[in-house]
Amino acid sequence: MVSPIVVVGAVFERDGRVLACRRAPGKTDAGLWEFPGGKVELGETHADALAREIREELGVEVTVGALINRSTTLSGTKSIDLATFVVTPASGFPTESSDHDELCWVARSELSSLDWATPDRPTVAALLG
Repeated sequence: MVSPIVVVGAVFERDGRVLACRRAPGKTDAGLWEFPGGKVELGETHADALAREIREELGVEVTVGALINRSTTLSGTKSIDLATFVVTPASGFPTESSDHDELCWVARSELSSLDWATPDRPTVAALLG
């Protein structure tokens, strides 16, 4: 079996709403919603990788907090090991993304109304708790 791709995702929360990001056209899973983040590089901790990815994608510095969910799912032919964490922005919330064509703030109770990428669904379920 192929080793899973290890990735991290950020859960921003503001006024009871959670940040969802839609994959841009031309990207894998284009049009599906996800929590922002990306691959963990060799030698990085999950927290270091997440802080780097959010800086690169969303242009904000974050403090990485508690683990929300970690699960491995199949996405097409790839096995994805996704760990999602609560993050707190150092100054201001993100307003744009280099990897997404839309950012939206969604009430927790409405999270399931979006079409989520498979790896992000366990985190959605955990947030709906």
